[in-house]
Amino acid sequence: MKIGFDHKKYLEEQSKYILERVNNYDKLYLEFGGKLMFDLHAKRVLPGFDENAKIKLLQKLKEKVEVVICVYAGDIERNKIRGDFGITYDLEVLRLIDDLRSYELDVNSVVITRYDGQPATTVFINKLERRGIKVYKHKATMGYPTDVDTIVSDKGYGQNPYIETSKPIVVVTAPGPGSGKLATCLSQLYHENKRGNIAGYSKFETFPVWNVPLKHPLNIAYEAATVDLKDVNMIDSFHFDAYNKVAVNYNRDIESFPVLKRIIEKITGKESIYKSPTDMGVNRVGYGIIDDEAVREASNQEIIRRYFKTICEYKKGYVDKEIADRAKLIMEELNLKESDREVVIPAREYAIKKRNENNKSEISSVVALKLNDGTIVTGRGSDIMDAPAAVILNSIKYLANISDEIHLISPVILEPIQNLKFKTLGIKNTVLNCEEILIALSICAATNPTAQVALDKLSYLKGCQAHSTTIISNSDEQTFRRLEIDITCDPDYQSENLYYNN
Repeated sequence: MKIGFDHKKYLEEQSKYILERVNNYDKLYLEFGGKLMFDLHAKRVLPGFDENAKIKLLQKLKEKVEVVICVYAGDIERNKIRGDFGITYDLEVLRLIDDLRSYELDVNSVVITRYDGQPATTVFINKLERRGIKVYKHKATMGYPTDVDTIVSDKGYGQNPYIETSKPIVVVTAPGPGSGKLATCLSQLYHENKRGNIAGYSKFETFPVWNVPLKHPLNIAYEAATVDLKDVNMIDSFHFDAYNKVAVNYNRDIESFPVLKRIIEKITGKESIYKSPTDMGVNRVGYGIIDDEAVREASNQEIIRRYFKTICEYKKGYVDKEIADRAKLIMEELNLKESDREVVIPAREYAIKKRNENNKSEISSVVALKLNDGTIVTGRGSDIMDAPAAVILNSIKYLANISDEIHLISPVILEPIQNLKFKTLGIKNTVLNCEEILIALSICAATNPTAQVALDKLSYLKGCQAHSTTIISNSDEQTFRRLEIDITCDPDYQSENLYYNN
């Protein structure tokens, strides 16, 4: 894919802009929207964007930065999952702390928001505190969001404990949306003001991009990514009224701005310097775009991927029909079709061919994978391995110029693994998945040079696109993610089994 984004220019612009904002205050509370690390959405829609750009930006400013992580107690209770990693929010907090420390960034504490003694959350608090992590517990803010006098009082923000910080930039981040980052920032502004300190608030939200047109595929891709939150991009009317300039924001920020402005003015006792929600942002990502056409194409592909993801989540029962229909409408808004994703038709055509050959009525599980040279390789499920594993093996055999007739993994290796799963571990589904096949391949590579040559080609699959005619297992999904292959699925299961399907 063509590069459309200048990562270096973006880092320079962004760090300069943040420091300019900091100079106005003794302390700046910087709310980080989106993913602080592994921002795979930004990487996909902005070819050339470093998925860890934000953390590298903070690392440049590490002497001035400390980090507060917020997590909503309700998300812990219901085991909310971060979709791109398949882990729960409590585990994501632990992962985030480890990763921040690896970048030599100071993790100040974890704030549990809207805490009311929830049992699973209490266990999580104990786990953090017994590992030496400072934890603050914030209750729901009395009077929020309309009663500003109560919110900005000892009954509102005053009930929250003050988070002791020591550096001029306090980054407030979270595993995902709705975690209470804004409330934590405003609570801190209240306490700082009572202590006579000059503190400010800004927001670092990558999407939507305020200085890119409203209907640009880049901004529409953000709507597709947040379809479950029902976010809608809008022209920032406050910004237009104040400056007669068009800026793009989204419904939640625009709707909450009047109350947010009043809260800040009530806390500080003076008129806010912010005349619009766009004013509050410190986002310079739009200035890093160097090839608009490349960004448009990448964004269109992301919208299609998000559509497939949403209709599969509907099939699994995770979202309702309204959300699935909204994903389809976003596709139609840009006249995009499922077939615009190149790997979809080859996968479906091969699946139909195999089903007709076998004279079977059930759906054939086939995965098509497009290599970086444009070649499309397919793999189908069998009694030995599933389709995702098959396409990985077929792809690395192609890259290593190994004939299809040559077996990379000896049956002497595969049979004992299947026997172990069925006879010893009592696992009914003995078909080997991606991870199991790759482990078997690595064992064979110890004595088989051909297998080693194929194994060495795995890194060439990074950035490839794939599509499956059936919903793949969570295990295969994780393996594809680790190999950095973007895979989508048709919303169909391979069999009628409920528990044993994956």
